[in-house]
Amino acid sequence: MTTDLKSEPMYRKIKNHILARIDSGEWMASTRVPSENELVKEFSVSRMTTNRALRELTDEGYLIRVAGVGTFVAELKAKSNPLEINNIADEIRARHHEYSARVLTCEMVKANEKIATYMNIDVGTPLTHTQIIHKERGIPIQLEDRLVNEDVVPGYGDQDFTKHTPYEYLIKMAPLQKVEHVVKAILAPEGIKSLLDMSDDEACLLIERRTWAKGRVASTAQLYHPGSRYELSGLFKPE
Repeated sequence: MTTDLKSEPMYRKIKNHILARIDSGEWMASTRVPSENELVKEFSVSRMTTNRALRELTDEGYLIRVAGVGTFVAELKAKSNPLEINNIADEIRARHHEYSARVLTCEMVKANEKIATYMNIDVGTPLTHTQIIHKERGIPIQLEDRLVNEDVVPGYGDQDFTKHTPYEYLIKMAPLQKVEHVVKAILAPEGIKSLLDMSDDEACLLIERRTWAKGRVASTAQLYHPGSRYELSGLFKPE
């Protein structure tokens, strides 16, 4: 099924025009984008239409509007809901950005006493340990340090995680029954700061996650994020 581009609303065409230049790198962070009046002339539309396009892009986090000064490309800052588990690749692509990954570690390890207690398994149980850097437009936004029990999730260690994320395989092979999240603000160790291109004084957001499937702990993960490039946001409605 093809899309009739002529039927696409003009405000959306303007949004896509701006997003294409941001995604290509032509308009970097802090670049001033055309004003409403300039867009009115370029696209032969009403000011209401250009206002809607700029307003929506601002609400979505792509632009910053400064009264009396202009509209600028916002700094890249990923956002996630702390109470949900989502595919980080999908989150990035939903922002019209390129996703990529770098696998640092994929190895078999044996559970020590601390890990065995945390995962409710025997000491010495073999686990698959992966460390993966997730990137948005080539910029690292998450270091995922994960342990997986392959008795619950067989074949995990054989996957190519540059082609699909651990989330995609885990959700397919071991659908979630229960999830535990702990969120912390920490001072990142030097190695993590280096991997995430963090400044010395930058805060690090750590999410500790434990997931259950088939009645057992399937996976534990420590997810490290640069504080300047990542934020948690969620909406809660009481019953």
